[in-house]
Amino acid sequence: MARRIENSSEVSKLAAHAQTPRAAIVLTNLGTPERPDTKAVRKYLREFLWDFRVVEVPRPIWWIILNFFIVPFRSPRSAEAYRRVWTERGSPLLYHSRDLAKAMARECKRDLPRVKVYTAMRYGQPSITEALEQARADNVQRLIVLPLYPQYSATTTASVFDGLATAFRNIRWIPELRFITHYHDDEAWVEAVADRIRRYQEERGTPERLVFSFHGIPKSYLLDGDPYYCQCQSSARRIAARLKLEPEHWQVTFQSRLGRAEWLRPYTDETLHELAGQGVKQVQVVCPGFAVDCLETIDEIGVENREAFELASGGRLEYIPALNAGDDHARVLTELCWRHGQGWPEFGKQDDGGEQGLGERAERASAAARSLGLPS
Repeated sequence: MARRIENSSEVSKLAAHAQTPRAAIVLTNLGTPERPDTKAVRKYLREFLWDFRVVEVPRPIWWIILNFFIVPFRSPRSAEAYRRVWTERGSPLLYHSRDLAKAMARECKRDLPRVKVYTAMRYGQPSITEALEQARADNVQRLIVLPLYPQYSATTTASVFDGLATAFRNIRWIPELRFITHYHDDEAWVEAVADRIRRYQEERGTPERLVFSFHGIPKSYLLDGDPYYCQCQSSARRIAARLKLEPEHWQVTFQSRLGRAEWLRPYTDETLHELAGQGVKQVQVVCPGFAVDCLETIDEIGVENREAFELASGGRLEYIPALNAGDDHARVLTELCWRHGQGWPEFGKQDDGGEQGLGERAERASAAARSLGLPS
């Protein structure tokens, strides 16, 4: 005897046969506290820094360090920094990511009408699970996940994959999946960053030194095989080549280190201090590892490092904003996803996976529902 399905969610899933299948792009980013206060930052840091991809320290030891040293002392300082960058729209990382998703959705609406675009955060809200639930409700059957990290690192991109895998554990019908691990050498992206720098310098002038500042990771991760360092160097070289910069006019540094272990060098703050000591008066900093502006770019570079450099040199440091939700950025990433979606009907010529045959599938779904004693 056939099993009778009473759950209304089971009934709604049968209705997917009578709807046009869709594909989706899920833009994922790191995440942000819900509010710029100590309590919210404490919650966020516990989730973020407990991820073994981020901190590869044995859990019993790290639990003590995290909960008795890192979180209590770092949360108030981080909350103060978040208050400096918080706006009426909330956290810059979140609203810039959402704006970028909306800009990509506009690109898709014109050229790829059966492709949806969602935003998800690895830590905090909106979660990956929420994005997948919305995709299921929209009858998304093919999924491209694009972590907003141009350069691959286990600390970021691989962690998104972990979060995705965890979310899939509770989903019965897993969509077809394509996962973009990096785009550090994508020519269109390289040109977009170079053009952003070029246009900024047309308005503000050319500095004595252009600093490419990337988020750091522990040096031990590089030695264990993480390709992040090499991909950062590759991105900077390609962008500098587009700008026709001489080697002495640009350099790569790494920011945002945590703890006492050695991280990727040279450090951004130490490099800026050295440049000031060498008599360099004009510096511009760009952060090609950040798809959208956030605490690390707006405050760490644009406030803390700027003030320190200008105090030491008597000169000027300018931060060149990220690509954010610019039309060029949306086009680059939409094109990137289009290439990864080749072979799927939603990313090319529509076939009977779309509107054709929909009536027949709907009738078959209704007949199946009736045979199971379900409303059709």
